[in-house]
Amino acid sequence: MNTITRGILAVIVLGAIVVVANGFYILPEGRQAVITQFGAPVGKPVTKAGLHFKTPFIQDVTYFDKRILIWDGDPNQIPTIDKTFIYLDVTARWRIADALRFLQAVNNETRAMTILDDILDGTVRDLVNKNKLAEIIRSSDWQLPEGGDPDDTIQFGRDKIVEQIYQAAASQTPKYGIELIDVMFKRVNYIESVRRKVYDRMISERKRIAAEKRALGEGQKAEILGRVERELKEITSKASKEAQEIRGRADAEAARIYAEAYTRDPEFYSLVRTLESYKKTLAANSRLILSTDSEFYRYLNGVAR
Repeated sequence: MNTITRGILAVIVLGAIVVVANGFYILPEGRQAVITQFGAPVGKPVTKAGLHFKTPFIQDVTYFDKRILIWDGDPNQIPTIDKTFIYLDVTARWRIADALRFLQAVNNETRAMTILDDILDGTVRDLVNKNKLAEIIRSSDWQLPEGGDPDDTIQFGRDKIVEQIYQAAASQTPKYGIELIDVMFKRVNYIESVRRKVYDRMISERKRIAAEKRALGEGQKAEILGRVERELKEITSKASKEAQEIRGRADAEAARIYAEAYTRDPEFYSLVRTLESYKKTLAANSRLILSTDSEFYRYLNGVAR
């Protein structure tokens, strides 16, 4: 085999290798692909990871992400139906559900983000414009507190409004091969003038609740004090009654003892009672003037003699 033959054979082998190499491609995990031939899609999207075959040089592979992607909108200042401006920061999750349609209608993820900007920003603005501030900031399960202002009653609440935004936006994305998974409010903030009003209202509400708690506490305090005073009177009355009964029994016993002593020795009893009266009547610095025939002086006079 001469040199020319070897060269031709080498070129053929090299060409075959290039053709074979160009005819295979590897689809990574988390990716999907659309095969195009002269710019036109061929067949269905390829979604299974691994080694795949295509027509060499004629067909090309366009890769797309198969995973869930994040859309983050710019915070927007939006007015509510009650003419109150708020800042809304919204995020959403989406994925390429139909790679073929996505290629035909969108072509790449950068333009997909732009389309989602238009869809989601417009939908959010439209639904916020139709609802009151309270509907945006309060959860759907929020209940009007007892004694609250009936005007504060909510019809939908933030959760249901977010669901309405999702439903409205999700109905527009399939034509682009996009599936919208969910929409969320990352942050709801007030402009400065509204923030001051909200703080003032929160303070007023807390003061009202505090006043209710204090009034309830004062009522319970009065009830407890009344019960304590009533119980104290009952205890005092019972104790006074028992004391009088004991005192009566003691007086009766003393009278009995005095009577028994008097019957045994009346003269001695009279002496004892007289001495007791001296002790009660005469103090250390007292002076007593009596006549000599005074009954009170009788025992002292007998001692003097």
